[in-house]
Amino acid sequence: MAWSTYYLDLTLSPAAFLVMLGYSLQLYIRYKRNPMSTIMGVNNHARRAWVRSIIQDNDKKNILAVQTLRNSIMGSTLLATTAILLSSAVAAFLASSYDVKEKVNSATLGSQTAVSLAVKYMALLAGFLAAFLCYVQSIRYTNHVNFNINLPEYKGDMTIDYVADILERASDFHTIGTRVFYMTIPMLMWIFGPLPLFVSTIVLVPIWYHLDSPLISRSSFVVSDDQETKIENLMF
Repeated sequence: MAWSTYYLDLTLSPAAFLVMLGYSLQLYIRYKRNPMSTIMGVNNHARRAWVRSIIQDNDKKNILAVQTLRNSIMGSTLLATTAILLSSAVAAFLASSYDVKEKVNSATLGSQTAVSLAVKYMALLAGFLAAFLCYVQSIRYTNHVNFNINLPEYKGDMTIDYVADILERASDFHTIGTRVFYMTIPMLMWIFGPLPLFVSTIVLVPIWYHLDSPLISRSSFVVSDDQETKIENLMF
């Protein structure tokens, strides 16, 4: 019986993490080879078009730019606050009384040793902290865009591309933070055993695939001769 308990941990737990890692790796490769085949590539294309539109008509759209970036910062701040609060909750639970740990132990499937539980809690804590750091970096780069996008002397394509690169990097950090946040769901299930971890991973990956699939095609972007960009039916 003891061996079967450890067998589940030694097979299902690595398999679940390999599934998440494998999907993330193939998504990264697909994004690098054909960005427009992913929602990240489509949204980054839209953001670059938005930056170009704002800079080329800055006198009329400067307030729009500030309000849009402010909303983005508020969203990242909310998620960062949530991540650090959840990290604090996990840390407080780790420091809680022995009786609480015994109740969790009694409900746990798989290995019930103190070391295995510590690994599971630390993995969950590391996930929340990683998400928090990604959101902080997203806020940092979005603030850089705030200061650069309204400068009147920014007229050349090189400068437009530079601001777009900063905004794209902010978006990438936000995406990574959200992805890590999703990964904490199987990590939370891992506390209750390797089987809930594996099942939640199998459920999560199709959800990831649906969220990562583009909602529109490249033909939805229409760029006129004067570089005014129209984006139709785009959902961020």
